Amino acid sequence: MSEGPNGAGDDRTLVKAAQAGDAKAFRALVERYQRRVVQLALAMTKDADEAMDIAQETFVRVHRYLPSFKGDSSFFTWTYRIAMNLCLDAQRRKGRLERVDVEQGDEAEIEAAMDPPSAALAGPQRQALNAELRERIEEALASLSDNHRAILLLREVEGLSYEDLAKVLGIRKGTVMSRLFHARLKMQNKLREYLGEEAPKREEPEEEP
Repeated sequence: MSEGPNGAGDDRTLVKAAQAGDAKAFRALVERYQRRVVQLALAMTKDADEAMDIAQETFVRVHRYLPSFKGDSSFFTWTYRIAMNLCLDAQRRKGRLERVDVEQGDEAEIEAAMDPPSAALAGPQRQALNAELRERIEEALASLSDNHRAILLLREVEGLSYEDLAKVLGIRKGTVMSRLFHARLKMQNKLREYLGEEAPKREEPEEEP
């Protein structure tokens, strides 16, 4: 079975069956996305037990609210939004969540200034990913705010579109572009520090604290 946005058609068939009470169909949906939800939660929380708890609660809520799911967004996007909200709730309880949104700004200018997908891990640092570099990448991700780490993981690892990112994170598309721009820039600078390279000087939109 296909996963993610490309498997949306197959998801719809399973969702309809699950909404009609087909337990096997619901189990198939859980099996399709459980691993990726756990990976997302683990990347966000850095705690295996908490990640498992978040994944379990995600699918408890999916099951609870599935009858009211109307398919306005894909099942994939809907499930990821539930999981991400649970991750952010967990971070808020720990007092670790920072507000990094840019609610206003020139969205066209921001979009034009943004690097292409995967640029945060590209450029001069595109070399053999040995164990030390992988560790540095993990450290760089961990040093980002929760909002920045979340959007990088969802975009670069999960490959979500801007529209899906807006739905999953519950923010405007303009905020998606701005947040992703700053997350990539901070990630690039962290990796350049490791490689001993001077970060290029560039104009960037201001970001609200």
